[in-house]
Parts: sequence; structure tokens; C-alpha cells
Amino acid sequence: MTTAPLDIASLFEKAAAYATAFRNSIGERPQRPEQTYPEALQAFEEPTPESGAAAELVLDDLVARATPGLHTHIGPRFFGWVAGASHPAGVAADWLTSTWGQNTGNHAAAPAASAAEAIAARWLLDLLNLPPQASVGFVTGATVANFVCLAAARGEVLRRVGWNVEGKGLFGAPPIHVIIGEDAHATVFSALQFLGLGYERVTRVETDEAGRMVPSAFDEALAGCSGPVIAIMQTGQINTGACDPFADLIPAARDRGAWVHVDGAFGLWARACPAKAYLTASAEDADSWATDGHKWLQTPYDCGYAIVRDAEAHRRAMTIAASYLPPVSEGERDPTHFVPELSRRARGFATWAMIKHLGREGIAAMVERHCNLAQRIANGLGAEQGLRVLNEVTLNQAIVRFGTDEPSEVGDHLTRETIRYIQADGTCFMGGAIWRGQWVMRISVTSGLTTETDADRTIEAVLRAWRAVQEEHGVQKTV
Repeated sequence: MTTAPLDIASLFEKAAAYATAFRNSIGERPQRPEQTYPEALQAFEEPTPESGAAAELVLDDLVARATPGLHTHIGPRFFGWVAGASHPAGVAADWLTSTWGQNTGNHAAAPAASAAEAIAARWLLDLLNLPPQASVGFVTGATVANFVCLAAARGEVLRRVGWNVEGKGLFGAPPIHVIIGEDAHATVFSALQFLGLGYERVTRVETDEAGRMVPSAFDEALAGCSGPVIAIMQTGQINTGACDPFADLIPAARDRGAWVHVDGAFGLWARACPAKAYLTASAEDADSWATDGHKWLQTPYDCGYAIVRDAEAHRRAMTIAASYLPPVSEGERDPTHFVPELSRRARGFATWAMIKHLGREGIAAMVERHCNLAQRIANGLGAEQGLRVLNEVTLNQAIVRFGTDEPSEVGDHLTRETIRYIQADGTCFMGGAIWRGQWVMRISVTSGLTTETDADRTIEAVLRAWRAVQEEHGVQKTV
């Protein structure tokens, strides 16, 4: 099929116009998709194309089909998950990343992309107050960051007892004890699964009412271990935002010779905020840390960071060697030595751009503002009869229970019904979760667009939904 030459300028201008229109409307459109998944699937359904179509027509078609099914993760009143908001400065850098088409495999393949990563990595360590000699792998998100860090942990704790897991695998290897809190995030258990360490054979440590590991229970778990040990802690429990008591836990783990890993998908960014840094005191004494850029740094998806104190352990776990790959000079940072991929996106450009745009002061102010907004919403909701905020709001997370704060089918039903009303209304978006055996509504504040006005509109929308549920179910006088 013969086609006319592609007009790149016209195509890119049209894409920019569509993007601008979507961004400019995000605050006033319903904070939810207008289509369900089956409806979106039907919108895209058609036979495999037999012949090509003009690029501009394809773009028009894509926008028409996709727009009704787009969620508002970047919206000012989206609080369903800790999602970030893909700041325009990062998006612009990411557009150029796509346009430049750099495969960040090594210095020879992508000099500028490799350099941007190296500098952005140094900035990240400085902002998060982590050891300057640590290595940083630019990965898809905290899931893979946890995987990479725990791969380095697995290799190092086995190396100390004379076993080369990178070469010999786990067959016949000394068993590794993994200690983890009862309220750790699901992605950490996934990483353990991927690494052959298993998510069932771990030692789970008792946690307090906020999801923090109890030091005495942690000490007891350590005492029951023999051989290599990996201890996994967290900053920012996904429901409550709580951080483990690192000052109590890490010295005990160190005395036992354990590798300490910190899952800090969003909570690690508290270290970049002077007003909140105390929550993560002593976390810098760990051996590895996982965090996201597409959450509190507001980079576009996908972007996460695997940070390891011992760069050599990091390299041993991740290095890919082949004769056709260019050699790296002594002391140079090779991007692929710290991630599981050889071919990958140049995530360093958007990271560099966001840090350059916000600066240390801007990042600190954003984190503090989001925490204050979460507290504002919690305060506004907590005054309502029959509604209770179940956690102390220390970061950007709040959990709410409707009807009763005791486990009951009635409370579960009222909570789920209120969430359903809120989502249908579209003023704001929240989701639900099970916490301590009961359904709760989760509120996660991470959008760079969210203002006090958005927080107040959210309070009004939630209370409106709760009152409608009470009226419908005849519980207004009994709660």
C-alpha cells in the first residue's frame, strides 16, 4: 500500500492539542471513567486491520475510543490509590524521551540518557538523605524496585555463607530467613515469590494498630532464625501511612547480621520534607530502599528506583554480560548493571526534569501540603455522626469507616455502599480496602493539582454520599 509522506509536525501538533484539551478539562470532568471495562472493550473491538490507515486518522480514532474509558489518576480529587499526577514538566520531558527513542542499555547506545540517570541518581540520594555511595536502578516502579533490592539482598546474604546464587541458583543453597511485618505491601510478597523465596515461608511479625512492626515481636522473630536473614521494613503503610520504628528495629537486625530492606514506595519521600522526615528517622541505616517516582515526585508512569547501599551486591544481582555490549570504563556507572532489563525506556530524563523543576524546596513543600490536605479531609469527615477516621493521619493516607467502627456486616455494607455512591457521583474518587478485618474507605492524597478547595469539595461529596446511604437504609437515627 502506498501512502503519502508522514507530516510529523501536523501529527505531533494534533497529539499536543488532544493532550492539552484533556489536561485542561481534568479538574471538571467526573473523577472516574465514563465507561466500564466491558464498554471500553466493545469500543475498541474490530477485526485485525488488513491495510494501514493515515497516522492522523489513527490518532483521531484512538482518542475517540479511549477518552470515555480514561480514569482520572491525574485529577485533583482522585484519592483512590497513591498514584501521583504526571506533572506537565515530567510529561513534556517524557514526550521528548519517546521522540528521542533512546534505549538506555549502556553509554555507547545512549550517552545523554545514561548521563541524565547518573546525575538524577545523585540528586535522589541527596534529596532522600541516603548514603551517597549507594547505587540506583531506574525501574518501572516499586514492585520491580523491591524485586531488584531483594535480589541484591538474596545474593549478598548467601555470598556471606559461601554460596553464589547468581551462578548456582537456589538448588542446594542454605535457607534464607525472611522477616516481614504483618501489614507489608502485597508487592513485597510478589518480589519474594519471583525470587524463589516464597511468600508463605516468611516469618510475619506482629504489628500495632497503625501497621508498624512491634519491636519486641521483631526481636523474637530474629532470635528464632539461624543462617542468612533478610528483614523487610516499610515507610508508609498503604492504608495508614505509618512507618516502622527503624531506630528500634535496624540495630537489632544489624546485631544479627541481617540485610535490612525498606519498602518506601511513597513514604520514603517523607525524608525529603523537613516537617515529616522524623517519621523515617534511622531508615538511612538500612541496606536497600525501594521507592517510586510516579507517586510523590509526580513523574509520568512508569518510574521507580531501586537503591542499594552496596553497589557491588547490586551489580552482582543485575549485571547482564554479552560480547556485543560495549565495555564500561573503571568507575563509570553502567545503567544496566542495576536493573533487570537490557532494553528499556530512558526514565532518567523525566526524573531529572521533575527534580530540576521542583527543586528541593518544591518537593518538600508538595509533600507537606499533601499531608496537610489529608489531615484537612480527615478533620472534615471525622466531625460527622456515624463516620470515623480510623488512623492518625501522619502522612497522606486516611482510612474511614461508616456506620460503626466495629467489625460487622452492617458496617461493611454501609462502607461499600458509601464508596459506590461517591464513585457514581464523580466529584471525587476513593476506593475501599479491608483493614483489621473490616471494610474501610481509603483516601490517598498525591496529586500535584489538589488544593484546599478540592479538599473541601471532597468533604462535601463524601458527606452527601454518606447521608444518602443513611436515608436509603434507614440508619440515620441509630448510628
